[in-house]
Amino acid sequence: MTDTVFPSPVLIVLLGAVGSGKSTTAAAWPPESVLELDTFRELIGDDASAPEATDRAVHALGTVVERRLARRLTTVVDADHTGAAVRSRLLMIAERYDVPAIALVMATPLQLCLDRNALRPAHLRLPGDVVREQYARAVDATPSLRAEGFDHIEALFGGEAPV
Repeated sequence: MTDTVFPSPVLIVLLGAVGSGKSTTAAAWPPESVLELDTFRELIGDDASAPEATDRAVHALGTVVERRLARRLTTVVDADHTGAAVRSRLLMIAERYDVPAIALVMATPLQLCLDRNALRPAHLRLPGDVVREQYARAVDATPSLRAEGFDHIEALFGGEAPV
């Protein structure tokens, strides 16, 4: 976890591939502040890995982020699907409620992400090419995060190698 002290309220967006340590990092905050896209997918599609539920899950997640920030509650978004359009919506919500937005980019090596993914339960395990694509998207997005509107960007190493 970072040693940085964050303001409160704040919107924290975790970016990184499956296995990069986003959920472990998110555990540093109270569970009620953490919104996991997988949870929304499961609520909408009965399956945390259901790709066909992703768009609706992202919409539902954004609605909850909006309600939390309107109440000035710190909110952590743990989602592997944080493409530019999703980030833009989250940033617009944070701006609407005058809440700073922070991007925590998981700088965990790709091979470690792949190793961790291989240890996930079968129903949550993603094909290696999907993990590689998520990893590449996070790396590609990093240089533009400040221009997108994030107030602070920090790279984090997502923990120890699996044993």
